Amino acid sequence: MEIKQMAGVIAAELGVKTHQVEQTIILLDGGNTVPFIARYRKEMTGQLDETEIRTIEERLRYLRNLAERKEEVLRLIDEQGKLTEELTQAIQQARKLQELEDLYRPYKQKRRTRATAAKEKGLEPLAQLLLSLPTSGTPEAMAEPYVNPEKGVESTEEALQGAMDIIAEVVSDDAEVRKWIRQATYQKGILGSEQKETEADGKNVYQMYYAYSEPVKKIVPHRVLAINRGEAEGILKVSIEAPTEEIRSFLQRRYISRQTVVRELLEAALDDSYKRLIAPSIEREVRGELTEAAEERAIHIFAENLRNLLLQPPLKGKVVLGVDPAYRTGCKLAVVDETGKLLHVAVVYPTPPLNKVAEASDVVKKLIAKYNVEIVAIGNGTASRETEQFVADVLKEIDKEIFYIIVNEAGASVYSASALAKEEFPELDVAERSAISIARRLQDPLAELVKIDPKSVGVGQYQHDVSQSRLAECLQFVVQSAVNHVGVDVNTASPSLLQYVSGINKQVAANIVKLREELGKFTDRAQLKKVPRLGAKTYEQCIGFLRVMDGKNPLDKTPIHPESYEATNRLLDMLELPVGQIGSEVCRERLSALDLPATAERLGIGEPTLRDIVDSLLRPGRDPRDELPKPLLHKDVLQLSDLSIGMKLQGTVRNVVDFGAFVDIGLKNDGLVHISRLRKGFVKHPLEVVTVGDIVDVWVADIDEQRQRVGLTMIDPGQ
Repeated sequence: MEIKQMAGVIAAELGVKTHQVEQTIILLDGGNTVPFIARYRKEMTGQLDETEIRTIEERLRYLRNLAERKEEVLRLIDEQGKLTEELTQAIQQARKLQELEDLYRPYKQKRRTRATAAKEKGLEPLAQLLLSLPTSGTPEAMAEPYVNPEKGVESTEEALQGAMDIIAEVVSDDAEVRKWIRQATYQKGILGSEQKETEADGKNVYQMYYAYSEPVKKIVPHRVLAINRGEAEGILKVSIEAPTEEIRSFLQRRYISRQTVVRELLEAALDDSYKRLIAPSIEREVRGELTEAAEERAIHIFAENLRNLLLQPPLKGKVVLGVDPAYRTGCKLAVVDETGKLLHVAVVYPTPPLNKVAEASDVVKKLIAKYNVEIVAIGNGTASRETEQFVADVLKEIDKEIFYIIVNEAGASVYSASALAKEEFPELDVAERSAISIARRLQDPLAELVKIDPKSVGVGQYQHDVSQSRLAECLQFVVQSAVNHVGVDVNTASPSLLQYVSGINKQVAANIVKLREELGKFTDRAQLKKVPRLGAKTYEQCIGFLRVMDGKNPLDKTPIHPESYEATNRLLDMLELPVGQIGSEVCRERLSALDLPATAERLGIGEPTLRDIVDSLLRPGRDPRDELPKPLLHKDVLQLSDLSIGMKLQGTVRNVVDFGAFVDIGLKNDGLVHISRLRKGFVKHPLEVVTVGDIVDVWVADIDEQRQRVGLTMIDPGQ
């Protein structure tokens, strides 16, 4: 398939223009990354965003694989001497791999089947005779000539049975039949599950699925994954009940189009074909499609949550005391300065079984006074709430305003035990490194979270039940997108952060840091050309996303690409603005008066590029995360006994799933806002209303003291 044809197919799917897709394909084939294309090639793509470009990249890969498979199928059928013009055309027009495989099915080399054995006995002509719908004679008379003991056909009954086995396989290999039955099963089938055996842990996690049924086309993705997991654990038995009577009628209409003396035999062959050959494989295919769709949804939700978590606003310029809570082994403390540099580590035992509260209180007060700590960050793991109570009590005794915050520590232990953490803090133990990670997550979530496998950050749903390679690929893209959206200070970034910058790999990231350590800080972007293995193409892809904050050229701290410096300098000359005045009040006044279309034409650049240049000149060095609401800080602890129905609270959205959102209101367990309580009216998915990190007003809807759970609502009860 030509690029133009593929572009046409993808454009129709996405609802964009063919030339936009065509230009995007050319750019992708030219080795350009998705973030680079989205940011710096807007004129070529018609301003497609990262998600659209990523979809084009994935669909292009699929269509190219499909084209390769078509060539292979055509060759394999041609080698058998069975390739007709009609079949060639049908193969060329196939839009899905499934359609293509259905067409290839009759010609595929099969393992030995009942039909194969019957053909070896010379019964294929008899099968064709029966399929021709004879109107006279008897089946026995038709079968008589094929009785041959030497070939293993002892009677007319055996001959007819063999012919029926051949017919069953012919029907099973009919591409149109499979397509119709697959669609009917999806549209009218019922997916059911029942208890296979008692759950070993006695928790009855899958209880709602012990006698469960739902139309295939209506089942929601998270239930598909839950049922799959129950089946994999041997607790559930799952099946699809298809509309068998409709399917029987369809098969009879297709293969028995008139009165025939062999009708009874053909009906039996059709029933056998469906029950033995078609139904099991169609059920597998339909369940495979349901699983694929459910996995895509789960991965999408994880990706959205991860992106919002990565883009949480940093608390810059604060000295932070990080606390990794624990019981027996004690709470590890780590003080880090405004830049994340470690100042001190300690361990205290304010929680059971030791309960050395006074001693721990004295240590914490001294650390806060000595290092002028401004915020305490507490991990949300084991012993978190007991530690929170201890910290809240200590802060009340200090004669200055200090806040604490609960930090999601998911993945902190993964980082702490990693080779990277060992390299960074070889003399510290795992828990001490974890306390440092918790503190740094508050200062710059993005810079710290990139050190962790994205799957370990705890904002997904059923992430262990989906394709791990697909999940890793999508999450990798999200991290790369977030890093490039924010931009990276090349003089402070770790190799972990740098390797996510457009075009940069792990080795080049390490080389950048090594050169920085050898030569000192970079003073302009052009110096990066000296980095080993950072060639011209890599430089083009990465340099717009790398910032030199205090360099020689003020443009180096903006997202303006060096390829646009010449146009930018001409713009500044037109406005009589020295480059040192970018971001000033004068700069803002003069830029706001610009006629963008006329100026773009005068400078010989596209209007989208000019708009980005102007935005960068207005706010050089801007961190897009600064415009988001700051994290919710606490002074005191909330207990379940403090709550009452209808009470209004403020909380932070910690996770968004298919059925609602979990909100941290300061209790041991996050409260759940069910999808039906997110707002008045229908909500298709919670992500329409909330995202991870949102600060939201909630009201207590119900309290379950036994299970220590709270149901919340975002709908004001007073309205």
